[in-house]
Amino acid sequence: MKKTAMPKTHSTVREDLRPEYNFDYRKAKPNRFAGQKEEGRVVVVLDPDVSEVFRTPDSLNKVLRTLIEAMPSKTKRKRVSA
Repeated sequence: MKKTAMPKTHSTVREDLRPEYNFDYRKAKPNRFAGQKEEGRVVVVLDPDVSEVFRTPDSLNKVLRTLIEAMPSKTKRKRVSA
């Protein structure tokens, strides 16, 4: 019998990854449906019980700003308008 050489695989391909899952990331495009994070904003994940009370970012920000104003501080905190 004649032995044929097996085709070489790329060294970056994992052995447990099927060939149909090999992505060409050079052709990838950003998700146009994903919301874009505004500059200077921070994303925070809330626990489910907290997210039931605060349904919108504005409602949570209002309570947090009130809490910040009530906190004693050594220096005057600057309030940032939304």
